[in-house]
Amino acid sequence: MGELKDRIQADMVAAMKSRDQLRVDTLRSALSGFTYKRTEAGVDLSDADESGVVRKQVKQRGDSITEYRKADRADLAEREQAERDILMAYLPAAKSEDEVREIVRNAIAAIPEDGRNQGVVMKAVMAQLKGETDGNLVRQIVVQELG
Repeated sequence: MGELKDRIQADMVAAMKSRDQLRVDTLRSALSGFTYKRTEAGVDLSDADESGVVRKQVKQRGDSITEYRKADRADLAEREQAERDILMAYLPAAKSEDEVREIVRNAIAAIPEDGRNQGVVMKAVMAQLKGETDGNLVRQIVVQELG
């Protein structure tokens, strides 16, 4: 069992004792994600795999928030945001916008001018930033820097 899974398990027990149902449900969902991923992979998860599971759940909740807001369901969006915030605490701090912008500029400079487009730059940047920042932020910065 990885360090992240142990921490989430312990925090879930603490949330159960304090009767924090939202936190219990959210952490139980993360543990379920670990079990599913382990079954799918057929081997124990590495720390990177566990972080990937949590990152995926954060992204799913972010997507849900967007959809709920489009549907004018603020109540559901707020719950998803609270769950997302709980899960974000288990991930390393994301790179700042300035740090991402610097990486994007360096990637653009490394690509020959005739081969520069959004897809090529995104591929180069996301390989460097895997799991360290939100892909939507990277896309926005790439579009700004190329435009």
